[in-house]
Amino acid sequence: MEGTVTARTPGARGTARAATHDPQPPAHPNHPLRVAVIGGGPGGLYAAALLKRLDPAREVTVWERNAPDDTFGFGVVLSDETLGGIEHADPSVYEAMQRHFVRWDDIDIVHRGVKHTSGGHGFAALGRKRLLEILHGRCRDLGVDLRFRTEAPYPAWLAESYDLVVAADGVNSSTREAYAQAFRPHVTSHRCRYIWLAADFALDAFRFEIAETEHGVMQLHAYPYAADASTVIVEMREEVWQAAGFDDVTPRESIDRCAKIFADALGGRPLHSNKSAWTSFRTVVNEHWSHGNVVLLGDAAHTAHFSIGSGTKLAVEDALALAACLEEQPSLEQALAAYEEERRPVVASTQRAARASLEWFENLASHLDQPPRQFAFNLLTRSRRVTHDNLRLRDPRFTAAVEREFGCPPGTPPMFTPFRLRGLTLRNRVVVSPMDMYSAVDGVPGDFHLVHLGARALGGAGLVMTEMVCVSAEGRITPGCTGLYTGRQGEAWKRIVGFVHAQSPGTAIGVQLGHSGRKGSTKLMWEGMDEPLPDGNWPLVAASPLPYKPGSQTPRQLTRAQLTDIREQFTAAAWRAARAGFDLLELHCAHGYLLSGFLSPLTNHRTDAYGGSLERRLRFPLEVFDAVRAVWPEERPMTVRISATDWAEGGTTAEEAVAIARAFAAHGADAVDVSTGQVVADERPEFGRSYQTPFADRIRHEVGVPVIAVGAISSWDDVNSLILAGRADLCALARPHLYDPHWTLHAAAEQGYDGPGAVWPAPYRAGSRPPRTGRTDAPKPRLTLGR
Repeated sequence: MEGTVTARTPGARGTARAATHDPQPPAHPNHPLRVAVIGGGPGGLYAAALLKRLDPAREVTVWERNAPDDTFGFGVVLSDETLGGIEHADPSVYEAMQRHFVRWDDIDIVHRGVKHTSGGHGFAALGRKRLLEILHGRCRDLGVDLRFRTEAPYPAWLAESYDLVVAADGVNSSTREAYAQAFRPHVTSHRCRYIWLAADFALDAFRFEIAETEHGVMQLHAYPYAADASTVIVEMREEVWQAAGFDDVTPRESIDRCAKIFADALGGRPLHSNKSAWTSFRTVVNEHWSHGNVVLLGDAAHTAHFSIGSGTKLAVEDALALAACLEEQPSLEQALAAYEEERRPVVASTQRAARASLEWFENLASHLDQPPRQFAFNLLTRSRRVTHDNLRLRDPRFTAAVEREFGCPPGTPPMFTPFRLRGLTLRNRVVVSPMDMYSAVDGVPGDFHLVHLGARALGGAGLVMTEMVCVSAEGRITPGCTGLYTGRQGEAWKRIVGFVHAQSPGTAIGVQLGHSGRKGSTKLMWEGMDEPLPDGNWPLVAASPLPYKPGSQTPRQLTRAQLTDIREQFTAAAWRAARAGFDLLELHCAHGYLLSGFLSPLTNHRTDAYGGSLERRLRFPLEVFDAVRAVWPEERPMTVRISATDWAEGGTTAEEAVAIARAFAAHGADAVDVSTGQVVADERPEFGRSYQTPFADRIRHEVGVPVIAVGAISSWDDVNSLILAGRADLCALARPHLYDPHWTLHAAAEQGYDGPGAVWPAPYRAGSRPPRTGRTDAPKPRLTLGR
């Protein structure tokens, strides 16, 4: 659950305009809309009220199968931004809700008997039953036809009989299923069971409590929703639920057991049910939200896990946006398209945050050994929406205490604390991620590479990585890729390494060694990424004779003798890298290149000792790793980059990624660089902010090896958050360093930090402070916290 202290939401854009009846062409110019609403939950009722209020001539009918006073769940949490939209759209509803709100600012996190409190979060809640009563009354006042205890007619009949059908019939939407071919829903079940209960007293904060039982870990999410009542949700993984015997007891026994497990939080008081049952959360995603004159709203269209408190919030915001779009657009078709266009990005962002939060709780057990304050910080920032910077603004004392416990010297942001790998100490936690430049000639890095890597070294990062440096001419991705398979290439790299060490003595430089495998012999990226060369191709080799995509060259399956040759190519390249003076070596076992191709079951179909089980698929990459480690200087660290998931059915799983990382760590890897995907062309990645970090987080905690997190980490606030939460030890950024070679130094300046973790080169020190604009009265941006 996350709080906010602002008013306004992108999802409610246009609501103020709709509420003031700006003149707009009606959706149906010839007659008022006849509207059918399926489902009498908050979203459906609020949509009905708004549509009727904006045009009293509309005929609006709501069908609800349950009685008026039937409701499931207890309290509803709404953010100030959502309430701002409600206030603009219908002040009478807002005023009625306002009279019943319970407000609080604190979050209590209890773990192993230690409670930590973080303030400044800003919540507002009221009873779900009370909210429904308010909306029932408003609908009746406006003349909405409410039909309780009545199943809605079949959607096809409603679509023919009404101008607009609003399907707000929940996660089990029969309307969505009736038009499944049009809406194309995707429903994902998750690993935890939960039950929605209540207690007859008001907590004084939102409370998370962890119970480590003989059966496994259980968690409580609880918050007040009235002066004398609190919502209590108990959640645990399926296997824990079964081991505890919750699958074989009566509902009353389940409730009593929960009350006993969390007796401290409840002060020994009992828990109550309202037709409560154990269930598993399901994430609903639809490719389309409307079909003809039928439109989905709320849980019928999308769901977001209750741990960020967004179910009712999203449904109400849907209603606000739908009503506004119907007022603003000249036709129903355009209105429904505008509604989806407006809401989809907001919902997608919320679902990504909810998914991150859900998965954090699914994997809660891996975080239990963190120090209590760091655990609390990790929990608070789990969805990536609450960050180090805005948590510092909400509660500076709490955040400062976490920083002290982590080891940050006073005034030092977490990203500027040093980190040691074997004999190498990095001055900060920022890594310039490997980025292929495709600008070499015959594998030799030239002046471009000197300027490119030199500039980023001067920019203050703790570690600058080369692009993937190929171990043979046949192992290049493109004709423009660099190599370390000749003495001339080695001397060219020595020149670059020497520049970095001489001109930026606080920055380390690492080399990433790899072989393209089946993804080689392609055009330069800007000429056609992964497209075969029109001429001058070289033969490809891979774990199995599988082309990367249609039209790609089919590689030859490597023989035992060829495997030995390639292993020797890696060791020769590593020897040259050591002579060139690189501080760190990374073995590239990700992104579908040769070694990655052995690891994934989608690309390794071998039947010999190097294919089949994960243990056998690991065999060749580990042989290469061992051979490279044997020639790489003992005091210098060696890392490995892996793809933790293929983002494709039948590919590497998160569990296998942990096993892969554990195997490399056992062979001496000093850190694991955790990336994802690019293994198969038909992947379906779940992009989003810091979207690969959960894989790194899991490997770090389950394997106990340092990790480098990568993937859509773009701000220094993200880096601070990930480091302080203990989800990563280092953060690698690519595109931000293309945009700004001095990204790290600028991050230091923006945070007012000038310590040893970010030292400006002497010629640049005059620019270590942002230039003055000449204005002293410029308005400061409004502070925004939360969602």
